Amino acid sequence: ELAEYEKLSDQVKISEEALRADGFGENPFYCCLVAELLPAPGEPQGPCVVVGYGLYYFIYSTWKGRNVYLEDIYVKPYRGQGIGSKIIKKVAEVALERGCSQLRLTVLDWNKGAMDLYKALGAQDLTEAEGWHSFRFEEEAMRELAGK
Repeated sequence: ELAEYEKLSDQVKISEEALRADGFGENPFYCCLVAELLPAPGEPQGPCVVVGYGLYYFIYSTWKGRNVYLEDIYVKPYRGQGIGSKIIKKVAEVALERGCSQLRLTVLDWNKGAMDLYKALGAQDLTEAEGWHSFRFEEEAMRELAGK
């Protein structure tokens, strides 16, 4: 759903099995918070409905030390109810408990609603403030760099 929302479905190359192994194996590569809606009082107690998630992992800055990177934050069409804010606040809480000095994330340039939320919560837009640009090396480029 997130890839569809971001209009990037064609870039998804990972399997459910790999996600499960990488997040829930012996040495997880990432952590994930899940937002659920509980049945309303008086309604039958059935399974909770997953309405969003935040996938994050820990990184390191030679300038600031321990950091957390929020790779994905996604809320189903329940936006405007504070679910995204709660996920971000919980990631911040976990990060502080682990001794992190920064919470980092990226956002697509067209997602003004998300940018407004992050700024309202106190995030700084590094592209505006410091001129940082985000780059990545895809696997093929990494293989070329590594001579493999």
